[in-house]
Amino acid sequence: MRLAEQQLQFAAHLRDPTRVPPPADIEPRRMAVYRELFFANVTGLLAGSFPVTRRILRPDGWNRLVRSFYATHHAQTPYFLELPREFVDWLRARVERPADEPAFLEELAHYEWVELALAISEEELPAAGGAPVGEALDAPLAVSPLAWVLAYRWPVHRLGPDYRPAEQPAHSTFLVVYRDAADAVQFLEIGAQTAGLLDTLEQSPRTHGPPGAGTKCGRIG
Repeated sequence: MRLAEQQLQFAAHLRDPTRVPPPADIEPRRMAVYRELFFANVTGLLAGSFPVTRRILRPDGWNRLVRSFYATHHAQTPYFLELPREFVDWLRARVERPADEPAFLEELAHYEWVELALAISEEELPAAGGAPVGEALDAPLAVSPLAWVLAYRWPVHRLGPDYRPAEQPAHSTFLVVYRDAADAVQFLEIGAQTAGLLDTLEQSPRTHGPPGAGTKCGRIG
């Protein structure tokens, strides 16, 4: 077997060991070590990014979900910190979902990913205002680049092992998730009108208000 073919079979087996046999010339004990290490690295990385999702699914469900991602997703990035975003994209793009999977899972994973995305964002808060009052009042209103306005069908900020609603609420949940001056990620639940106002400000800043900087709104749902 050529080296390239051996490498492809090696990788395919690591991804899906129950369906793809290992290369014949690799000692089974060593192959088992590779399988454990590779999968543990991915599981550990995702577990740190999606702690609530992991607790809700419990160990068996979580490992089954990550195993499916590991076996079927072809990563588009070499950076570990980008893998959680691809995990969220993979969740939303799946054609088949387990019958016992919570209906809110995709939105919950997105909400948890937002915390990571804001924590590692290279955007910076606008400089603290020091302009005279008259000038500040005439400056355009805008949303901080580290504040994302989000709309969800489910109350993602309240979900957990002890709160797993089976039916979608009648009204959407609107949140502002932001990184503060101490670089801590916080969230604030808002109403639909406030979310609409912030979304409008992000799209076209208005006059009469304190200085700021525009941002993209990460709305889903």
